[in-house]
Parts: sequence; C-alpha cells; structure tokens
Amino acid sequence: MSTANRKRQKRVAALERGTVIDHLNPGMALKALELIGVPREGAALLGINLTSGKMGRKDILKLENVEISKEQIQKIAVLGPRATVCYIRDYEVVEKVQVSLPERIDSVLRCPNPSCITNHDDIVTCFDVEERSPTIIRCHYCERRIAEDEFVLL
Repeated sequence: MSTANRKRQKRVAALERGTVIDHLNPGMALKALELIGVPREGAALLGINLTSGKMGRKDILKLENVEISKEQIQKIAVLGPRATVCYIRDYEVVEKVQVSLPERIDSVLRCPNPSCITNHDDIVTCFDVEERSPTIIRCHYCERRIAEDEFVLL
C-alpha cells in the first residue's frame, strides 16, 4: 500500500447503527463515555488525541447501537463545545447535531473548590460560562473560576 493510500485509510471502523461524537476536546473521550455509559449491546470505540484539521487535535467516540438523548448532548457540550453528534443508521448519517455550550451548566460538574457549599450540602451544582474558547466557567456559589482541564464530572 502506498504512503498516500495509507494516509487516506480510515483509522476507526464504520458503524452500522449508533452515535458518533466527533470533535471532542483532546482527552475528553473517556469522560464522555463515563457521562453516557458503556453500551450494553455493542462496542464503544474511542479515538484519543487524533489529528484534526479543524482543531489541531481531537477525540472521537463511537457508540454502537446507542442513540444519545438531547439531555446527554447538552452534557457533552461541556466536554466539547465544538463537538458534532451524528446518528447513524445503515452506515449512513441520518441526523447531525452541532453541540452548543449553554450559558449555564447545572448538575454535570462538581466544583473543585473543597470549601464550596456544593461539596458539603445537598445542593445542585451550577456554573455560568464566562469564556467559550478555551472554556472557563464560574461556580454560582463560591465564584471560583474553573478551566476545562479542571472539570470533574459528577
């Protein structure tokens, strides 16, 4: 096989049915899988730190026989504000959703501040998005600014 053909070769198998989450921030595919859960029937394929023309580096998650919900898409936005979610049937993309980071993030992340009230009382976590690229959020309660490399899933 020539070098040019090897460069064009797909590195991850195609899905007959399922969901592909592309353009996750590098290092976030495992967190996305943790957030969604491992498929009960079918495979979960992770691509970590892949080359991307759009982002430089990216992660990708393919879930066989799984269609994630709109609520899960909103949670994915925290891990990849530029991500795309593709629903696959019969090896074809039947719907493509561009993820959008909301202004406010509730019940997805834990505040890393050990003194924050959300880590001591039964209070729903709440964060306001201050910057989108790179993502920086602020805890509604303790007002700590949190960068995306500090995100801790609930």
